[in-house]
Formats: sequence, structure tokens, C-alpha cells
Amino acid sequence: MSRKKTVWFEVEENESIEDCLKRMEAEGYVATGRKEEPIFAEVNDQIIPVRQLVKFKGSLLSSS
Repeated sequence: MSRKKTVWFEVEENESIEDCLKRMEAEGYVATGRKEEPIFAEVNDQIIPVRQLVKFKGSLLSSS
């Protein structure tokens, strides 16, 4: 079965960055990029930041 060469991994809400990187490695990927996006919510007619969404670009480890 063929796997994608690059996959984006999202750090889950109750997961640390280190846990996400370990999960990537377990699936055979290594982090080659990172991006962050703010998540906002509207509370009492005000926009407030809720959390930061972190994603890692995973590249398939070469099999030697």
C-alpha cells in the first residue's frame, strides 16, 4: 500500500506538541514544516482568541 509523501498533522486539543511529534514518528513521518492559526470565538459581541491551532507538515521517512 502506498502512503502519501507529505501529510499535515494537527496537534489535538488535549495533546502536547511533543506527543504529536511522537505520533508522527510512529506513523513513519518526520516534521519538515510548521504552521499556526489562531482560533477565535465570539463572546458577548466580542471576538476573543480561544487557542492556537498548530499543524506540522510530515514528510515520509525514507526506508533504508
